[in-house]
Amino acid sequence: MDVAQVQDVDSIITTNFNTNMLSTTASSSSSTSSSPATTLSRYENQKRRDWNTFGQYLRNHRPPLTLSRCSGAHVLEFLRYLDQFGKTKVHTQLCPFFGHPNPPAPCPCPLRQAWGSLDALIGRLRAAYEENGGKPETNPFGARAVRLYLREVRDSQAKARGISYEKKKRKRPPQLPQSLQPPAPLS
Repeated sequence: MDVAQVQDVDSIITTNFNTNMLSTTASSSSSTSSSPATTLSRYENQKRRDWNTFGQYLRNHRPPLTLSRCSGAHVLEFLRYLDQFGKTKVHTQLCPFFGHPNPPAPCPCPLRQAWGSLDALIGRLRAAYEENGGKPETNPFGARAVRLYLREVRDSQAKARGISYEKKKRKRPPQLPQSLQPPAPLS
């Protein structure tokens, strides 16, 4: 596929995305004729920007990629590419501040994207993919490799800062003492 065809596919994707967004906005504003035209929510705007950024990444990829040929491995490549714009200091195991939540001095450790930012980004891209006609079973943002990568990033960043992410246990409703419980029906 040559560059012109890739640009055509990407412009169709962007057009579909914008059309879906506009039709959603139009339908919601037409249902309440007395209210002014609704604007997109912050989440919807961010989702659109993320989708456009990913589309640009695919176009700039060598060789250029189409969304239909994109896999979980390409999504991981994109996430690693985004690390260069990160603002979260992640200490390496050789750093004297590894495991300290508040290091007392600067160090040369790299800046990375924070796990929470990556997790939210993947959620928005996953939703945008399906809103643009992608099938959930072929969604590269929901690939097992992406989920494992996010878990690995979360754990490594937590260790580097000395913070543990414990899985939260589900709270159960308190049990009433035996004397306060209603009697069991006789059958």
